[in-house]
Formats: sequence, structure tokens, C-alpha cells
Amino acid sequence: MSAQLISILVLVVIFALATTRSINMGALAFAGAFLVGTLAGGLDTDGIFAGFPGDIFVVLVGVTYLFAIARANGTTDWLVAAAVRLVGGRIALIPWVMFVVTGVLTAIGAVSPAACAIVAPIALGFAARYKISPLLMGAMVVHGAQGGGFSPISVYGSIVNGIVERNHIAGSPVVLFLASLGMNLAIAGVLFVVLGGTKLRRRALVTAGGGAETEEEPLPHEQRIPLDGPKIVTLTGLVALVVGTLVFDLDPGLTAITVAVLLSVAWPKTSRSAVSEITWPTVLLICGVLTYVAVLKEIGTIDYVGNAVTTVGIPLLAALLLCYIGGVVSAFASSVGLMGALIPLAVPFLAQGTIGPVGMIAALAVSSTMVDVSPFSTNGALVLANAKDVDRDKFFKQLLVYGALVVAVVPLVAWLVFVVPNWG
Repeated sequence: MSAQLISILVLVVIFALATTRSINMGALAFAGAFLVGTLAGGLDTDGIFAGFPGDIFVVLVGVTYLFAIARANGTTDWLVAAAVRLVGGRIALIPWVMFVVTGVLTAIGAVSPAACAIVAPIALGFAARYKISPLLMGAMVVHGAQGGGFSPISVYGSIVNGIVERNHIAGSPVVLFLASLGMNLAIAGVLFVVLGGTKLRRRALVTAGGGAETEEEPLPHEQRIPLDGPKIVTLTGLVALVVGTLVFDLDPGLTAITVAVLLSVAWPKTSRSAVSEITWPTVLLICGVLTYVAVLKEIGTIDYVGNAVTTVGIPLLAALLLCYIGGVVSAFASSVGLMGALIPLAVPFLAQGTIGPVGMIAALAVSSTMVDVSPFSTNGALVLANAKDVDRDKFFKQLLVYGALVVAVVPLVAWLVFVVPNWG
């Protein structure tokens, strides 16, 4: 058996073990990189370590370190409370507030599961108190996180753009961001209508206008969180991160970790626990998968699989197949880890020039992340865990059915919108 086939079988085993045995996929990928690289690929240790994504490691550590400090000193709580106060007594706007808040958090650097972990308890609490569909609230949180998740300074965006750059693919960070934001915003709008959002609007307007009595109690006056020195400096640091990376082209990881260190020096007591709250499992996951993918590239597996896809004969059909592979596998495994493997697999396919790379990358990213509302994904599991006053088994089935619908529909829509027009 060739080294390429062995490496593919090992990749399948990695995904299977990570899904069925709850083992971190990154740890499995590091082990796979070592075994495949040395035993099948003839690589030495230096050859394996050459594929370690040091730039992405710094991005992951830097932004999660900074947001751990922001959470510890209350800055994220202040941001959520301030956003909720803006809606006053208009209950129908609460789902959209949750969409926007999680979108902003991921857009400026929070990891998607971290943003969902912050906002989901608040969102599902509102859902229980004001009789809002928990599926609507949970989906708005997840789609908001994914909508902002591909900004040029976000973790997801940095990872995908880094992969695109290292593989010498013509990409567009702006198109990638807008594609994800637009698709998630569209599906959020559909959900708002289908799951009773317009009824919330009518109820809220009656209550706010002093008309006929309803069972709806008005939104309480939200407790104001004081905007003290640490929060002001943290907010300033977040703005500096955005401006520095977008305007001055500074590295987002190094910029974030510098801001985090300055905050730690100024307020060491608040920041002491932040290092332990860096999302180390996510760091391990992504760095492990990308290291394994680098081994695959080194031993020729990427070209082998990419050439196999091109033998389908119809480029558009091959592109659709890749989108569905991304959607189906991501519903049960890591979206970021999958993109780390899937995008390089598309490189030989894109090299033919028959499919626009900008649209294809956008379609793969959207197909691989919008399914994260599945209860088997981290974000979907967070929504399920934080649901209140619901039949948990029934809610699990609702998430499962909705996740299946997304898997069935989104890759096709992404293919039609981004690939068929031949963008890029």
C-alpha cells in the first residue's frame, strides 16, 4: 500500500476516533503525523516539525488569552449588558442582539465556541423567561458567531487565510468574511420568521404601546455594570487590536498577546487565571491537524487526492462534492480542523483554473461551519447544555433535525452562490 493511501486511512481513523471516543483530534493528528511521517513517508523529526503552524499558534493563544482577561475583568459582561439595554422593552429584538453580540465577539478575535459559551447562557435564559423559541435563540447565537467568524482578524479567518496564503491560492479575506456573514444573516432571517419572531414583534409592540393586556412581562431594567478602569483599558486594547491589524497590517496574534500582557502587568490579580483559560484544547486541535496536513502535503497525499477529485470529469460536480464532504463531516467533527484538511485537498483541483478559487474557498468555509448548530458540534452542544425549562430530549431532536436540514441545504446553496458564478 502506498504512503498516500496509508495517510488517508490514518486520517479517517483520526476523525473516527475523535468522534466516537471523545479524544482531542489534534492529539491524534500529532501522533498520526509522527507515525505516518516516519514509518510511511520517510520524514525525520525536523521534517515533521517544519509543518507546525507557528503563526496560527500565536493567533490562537494571543486572542484567547486577551479574551480570557476581558472575561475575568468583566468587559465581556459589560458589552453584553450594554447591548441588551439598547433594546429597551422590545422583546423581538433580543434574538438579533444575541446574533450581533456573538458576531462582534468572533469578528474581533474570540473563538466561536468561546463566544457561544459567553452568550448562550444569557440567550437561553431570555428564551425561557419570555417564551421565545429556544431553537431560535440558540441558532441565532451560533449563526451570529459564524457570521462574524471569518473577519480578517478573527481566529477562523486568520486560519483559513493563512492556509490559502501558504498554499499559494488566490484568496480574498473580504469576500470570505462577507460570504459567511451574508449566508448566516440570511438563514437567521428565515429562522426568525419561521420560528415565531414576527409574533414576538407584535407582542412586544402591544405591551410597549400600552394597548390590550398580554401575558408578556416587560423586560426588566438591566443592572448596569460599572465601566471602570480595567474595562476601559481593555476596550481600548480591543479597538487597538482591530485598528492595528486592519489599518497597519500588524500580526493579530502578536498584537493580541501584547495587549494581553500589558493588561496583565497593569492588573495582575485579575489576569492571573487568564493563561489557564486559554482554549488549549482548541490550540492542540488546530495545530495538530495542520501539522498532519503538512505531512500529507510533504509525502504527496494532497496532490494524490486532489488529482483524484479532478478525475470526476465535471469540475462543478467535483466542487459540489467537496462542499458536501465539508458539511457532512463538520457536523460530527471540528469545523476548523476539517477546513485545515479540506482546503489543501482542493489545491490541485483549483490549479486547473476551471473553478474560481475565491468563490470555492468561501463555499468550503461556509459549508464547513454553518452546520455547527448540530448537537454533536461544540456550539450546538453549548446551546443544548444551556437550554432552560425544556424537554431536553425533544430539544436535542430539534437541533438534530435542524442540523440535518443545514447539512442538506447549505452546501448546495453555497455552491450555487459562490462556485457556479466562478468568483476569482
